[in-house]
Amino acid sequence: MQIESSGIFCSAKINSNKACYTFSSFVSLGNGSILATARGGNNKDSELEGIEFFRSDDEGEHWSEPWEPFNNVEVDNLKGSLKLCYLTEISDSHIIASFLWIDRSSFPGKELFNANTEGCLPMKILLADSYDHGDTWSKLRKVQLPNDIGPPSLTNPIMKLPNGKLIMSIENNKDYFDESKWFQKNVFICSSDNGKTWSNPYLAAGDETGRIFNWDLRCGVNENGIITSFAWTYDSDKKNFLNIHQRISNDEGKTWSQPKDLNISDQPSHPALLKDGKVVLAWVDRFKNQSIKVIVSDNLDTSFDKTSEITIFNQKKIRQNTKELGGLLADMNIWTFGLPYADVLNNGKVLVFYYAGSEKKMDLYWTRLKFN
Repeated sequence: MQIESSGIFCSAKINSNKACYTFSSFVSLGNGSILATARGGNNKDSELEGIEFFRSDDEGEHWSEPWEPFNNVEVDNLKGSLKLCYLTEISDSHIIASFLWIDRSSFPGKELFNANTEGCLPMKILLADSYDHGDTWSKLRKVQLPNDIGPPSLTNPIMKLPNGKLIMSIENNKDYFDESKWFQKNVFICSSDNGKTWSNPYLAAGDETGRIFNWDLRCGVNENGIITSFAWTYDSDKKNFLNIHQRISNDEGKTWSQPKDLNISDQPSHPALLKDGKVVLAWVDRFKNQSIKVIVSDNLDTSFDKTSEITIFNQKKIRQNTKELGGLLADMNIWTFGLPYADVLNNGKVLVFYYAGSEKKMDLYWTRLKFN
């Protein structure tokens, strides 16, 4: 694996509502184009944030000017902001978009995470459909989830299985002023009618003792319907991050293999699963090398090859303020690079997105990888 090309696909505008871009992702469509989304705002967490769409017709070398299909989104008559958007192509004519919406009205002026309680602002999962390759979209609709999930986080694009079933990955959270112990978990919900209705949640990753957190579960499904997940893993007793853990499921995420320690630490990307079985994983290493790297395994059953590792970004050292969980969540705003997203293009090459820059200006970058 080697870097074929790289560049910036969206430059931020300092001192504006487009000063900080994060949460970029994309889908490679059957018509040959790449449709991408990203969150833009005046800083990393703001009620002024929104989702922009981009398109490329040449493997990411050039990108269209951004457009915003959704503005001033209200849910249940409450004003809020769109934090992120993932895209899934269901058929040649149908794309489903999943959004994370933040309630900015119930606790005005509050930051997304409460460092004292480990709770977060109210959130909702919203969906929309496009039948013209993402040019136009339906109205947004809300996904109903049980109250015990709390404010739901969206961790991954909706996955389409070979049988047509859709699976969504949801992370639970505590309410903003909830001081009780956080029993963090990740659940799946599924749909058999192209996202119109969804099942009750079932567990995808969690520790019943509440000690080990499996954050930001990034998942991929191969052509045989086998799902693999990668967790950003945290030990709440020792107050330190563990290595990334991988799990595999052969039954739509109902049961899983034992977690496998990948011997690489911090936050994984969405994995790129190639047709020949290879798995490409990017990850951000904040606490050791402060870089973004990529690594490859031959298939889901083999270990990642350390000799395949490539660094695609290096950052100047940033000092972490705390090891306490609430502080770690609040400190996410100090990081000026990260959130890599990887997936496969139609020609078998791999595209990786990430953001990087300074506190005042964060741009969106892309790197395209190819195999010899």
